[in-house]
Amino acid sequence: MSQVSDVSIANQGFSAFRTELNNILGALNSMHSGTSRPSSATTGTLWLDTTNSGSNSLEIKFFDGSDDISVATIDTSANTINFLDSVVTGINIVTDTSPQLGGDLDTNSFNIKIDDAHFIADDDGNEQLIFQKTASAVNELEITNAATGNAPSLGASGETNVDLKILPKGSGEIVIGTGSADATLTSNGSHNLILDTNSGTNSSNITIVDGANGDIEFTNNGTGNVKFNDAAYFPEATLTDASTISWDTQAAPVAKVTLTDNRTLGAGSNAVAGQFVSLLVIQDGTGSRTLSFNAVYEFTEDTAPTLTTTASKGDLFVFRYNGSKFLEVGRNLNLTLS
Repeated sequence: MSQVSDVSIANQGFSAFRTELNNILGALNSMHSGTSRPSSATTGTLWLDTTNSGSNSLEIKFFDGSDDISVATIDTSANTINFLDSVVTGINIVTDTSPQLGGDLDTNSFNIKIDDAHFIADDDGNEQLIFQKTASAVNELEITNAATGNAPSLGASGETNVDLKILPKGSGEIVIGTGSADATLTSNGSHNLILDTNSGTNSSNITIVDGANGDIEFTNNGTGNVKFNDAAYFPEATLTDASTISWDTQAAPVAKVTLTDNRTLGAGSNAVAGQFVSLLVIQDGTGSRTLSFNAVYEFTEDTAPTLTTTASKGDLFVFRYNGSKFLEVGRNLNLTLS
């Protein structure tokens, strides 16, 4: 211990003066080292606490007139000094198991290194984000924030073309959406959206083609089929009754119309080769309405059918479009509809 009771030299003989001066200089030279604050301390005194010197640890303290404030710890084994944040009084960020920041942590253009399989925890100490290391990694995640009206992004970076994997655990699922509104899965920009398996290897796929009139394409793998395990259907659409009835066969491939007078069925629009369409023609409560067909509709022996004349009954026609004509493939006349 190298401390003195005071640092004031009284009038005295030379020998006593020299001894007291040497003691004071020794205390100053050893930074008032000891296991407790020196009795000579006054506001502003720095002193070295040697309480844990047996553990290779010394602590520099500042006396503010009433309390000792820890400034830094010295590891005499590692030959390092760890300065303590004044906001987290008395905490060594190296040895303390629960250090707290007093403000934002600025990395000052440096990186934060996290050990393999270690994590960022929530305020209860539970894992929130676990980091796993790959040796010699060159690809990584990139998180980008966004300004007003734009979406933040989670992406892959590194090499020129890098996949992004989202991995559930076990039989877990990938769930999207808020749970309070419809969820939308879309492509970024004017590109198709393709759904396949096994990274596209030996896989069927569904392609949603981008564009104003884009198709939805089902492409089977090998001899695979498009299979519906439950009923699949086109909702029945009602065409507007008019002197010439319009039929958009793309928007309404299964349609019906109720005749309130003698009418003409106009050429079907927006059809594609190979498409099957059907039309139910219904007599109103009066009956005896006639229907003329545009020349684009082709019937057996080039003869258009004669409709039933009974009120409230219907006639059902099925056509296959070949790219230029709607070819009749079936009809059922004089049907009771209710």
